[in-house]
Parts: sequence; structure tokens; C-alpha cells
Amino acid sequence: MNSARRTIVDLLIAGAAMGVIAIALEIWTAAFHVPGYLVPAPSAVGARLVADWAMFLREAAVTIAEASMGFLVGTTVAFAIASAMVRSRVLERTLFPLAILVKLTPIVAVAPLFTLWFGFGSAPKVAIAALITFFPMVVNAFVGLRSADPQEVAFLETLGATRTEVFRHLRVPNALPYLFSGARISLNLALIGAVIGEWTGADHGLGRVILVANANLDLATLFAAVLLLAAIGIAANALVGTVERRVLHWHPVELAA
Repeated sequence: MNSARRTIVDLLIAGAAMGVIAIALEIWTAAFHVPGYLVPAPSAVGARLVADWAMFLREAAVTIAEASMGFLVGTTVAFAIASAMVRSRVLERTLFPLAILVKLTPIVAVAPLFTLWFGFGSAPKVAIAALITFFPMVVNAFVGLRSADPQEVAFLETLGATRTEVFRHLRVPNALPYLFSGARISLNLALIGAVIGEWTGADHGLGRVILVANANLDLATLFAAVLLLAAIGIAANALVGTVERRVLHWHPVELAA
């Protein structure tokens, strides 16, 4: 209950902050007579969301599904590679430069290649989302798994624990705060990856809505889609926070909070 209450409070604070920004923008656009094709008034954006809410929810569901699959694939591969690097210095020196290469790959530049390779379905969007979420998770997982106290590792080894048992009972629990931190970053990056993938070729999704609205100078629709993406990101972050507080109720940071 405590965790749920904190999540609701976090969402209310985020909503209040966005409300204050919306009021300020409404006043500014009205006071200076800003044209709607430059910056739409928040009231126009809200009206657009309400008028076609079914379409926005349908397209959002597509983007959420693609981002979720990409997040699962990217974080699973990242954790597996981080685990291998922790077990072997040779693999660390071999795989970490490759992870940096993935990080430095310009997603916008390679996104059309994914569409060419995997077609116009959901596969290229999932692949791009997985690629963009990979590096934050692999770094956080590697640092978390490596940060186990060497004395505690040595103690378990003296008791006859195998490397697998040390990994499961010491390294993974010790890495959980780092994994949740990586998940917070990766979830939002997965949404960005899915949207970028939809820009390169898609019939559905919020990225497609943004692309078409931009081409038509329909900024009310564009801002409505962006606002919905922001709301999804905030909700995803709050969800991770709720799970983190439940799982890490024993952690000093949570106990202090």
C-alpha cells in the first residue's frame, strides 16, 4: 500500500507540473497571438486528443507493444553479455568495445537498413528499440554485478559455493538497484526507438502519427501524440519505481526513504 501510495503521489506531482506548463503556454499563446501552425495552444492539443481519443489509443497500443518487446529483447541480451563479462576478463575486453560500438551507432542512420532487412512489420521497430536500450542496461548490469564485495565473494567460496551460486545469491541481488536504474532509462529509450522505427516505414503507431502530422503541418495532432508519448513514459517510469520499491524493500536506500 505504501508503494502504491508513493506511485500515485509521483504521478500526481508529474501531472501537476505538466498542468502548470500547459497553463503557462496557454497564457503565452493567447497573449502574443501565436499562430497555431507554429505553437498550438494546449487547449487545442487537448481538444484534438479528446476528439479522436480512440485513434490515439489504438496507435499508442502499437507503439507500446513494439517498445515493450524491444525492451525485453535488449535488456535480456544486455544482461547475458554483462554476466559473461563479469565471469571473464577476456570477454570483458572483447565485448565491451562492441557494446560501445553499438552505443555510437547513429540510430536514425541505420533505421532504414532495419526496415530493408526485416520488412515493414513490427520486427524492425522491435530491433531498433532493442538496439537503443542495449547499452544503458549492459553498463548498469556490468557495474552492478561487478560491485559485489570481494570479501563476501571470498567468504562464500570458502564455504564451498560455486561461481554460479555466488552469482545467483550475491552478485544478482547486489546488482538489483543498478538493474532498476538501467530499466528506468531503457524503457523510455525503447519508446524513442519504436517511434524512430515507425518513421522509416509503418502503417500504425504514434511515430507514424507524428510523421504524417508534421508533413501536414497539423501541429495540434503532432503535439497531442508527443504528449501521449510523454504520459506513457511517465507511467512506465512510475511502474518501474513501484516494482523497485517492492523488490528492494530491504535495501538501505528504500529503508531511508
